[in-house]
Amino acid sequence: MSKHKNKKKKNRIMGKKTEEFDAKDEEIKEEVVAETLEEENVEEEVVDEAESLRKELEEEKAKNAELSDRLLRNQAESENYKKRLLKDKEDAVKYANVSLVKDLLDPIDNFSRALQAADQSKNFDGFRDGVKMIEDNMLAVLKNNWGLEVIDAENVPFDPNEHEACLMEEVEGLEEDTVTMMLQKGYKLNGRVIRPAKVKVGKPKN
Repeated sequence: MSKHKNKKKKNRIMGKKTEEFDAKDEEIKEEVVAETLEEENVEEEVVDEAESLRKELEEEKAKNAELSDRLLRNQAESENYKKRLLKDKEDAVKYANVSLVKDLLDPIDNFSRALQAADQSKNFDGFRDGVKMIEDNMLAVLKNNWGLEVIDAENVPFDPNEHEACLMEEVEGLEEDTVTMMLQKGYKLNGRVIRPAKVKVGKPKN
């Protein structure tokens, strides 16, 4: 009877230990499963983060490519603009005198006609009058359209800004240096002397 009780007691102890082992084993399994799930979650997060970084990198590459393309286009447009400006400037310089030349074409034609008429006629006075008329017409065009003024007055005070003294003489009755003879006409353009007149100057006689 005693042996039977001891055996039952041992069976209870063994059963209890088995339950404890089973519980411990289940706990370990749960921990392993939890750790595995956590690792899987971490791996998924790493994968997601890597994918996000890859997408950001691709987006940045696309932005950089777009900026580079835009920069190249801007550089090309800027270069073309500079070339256009340079060509416009060259054309402006090249054809700056077109209007002036066009204004001179009629007087040139008139000179040609006068020369043809001179070949056919011995009328010197008529030829002279025609040439004088052409000169007057040309000077009028240059004055009205371009602001050209002739410096050709005699018996006026000598002005070193407008006159170049080539000859000098003492003259009775003069109170100041005076232009007594025009040797070569001078010209002013819009008030600025572009060629002084060459003159003979009379000085007061002491």
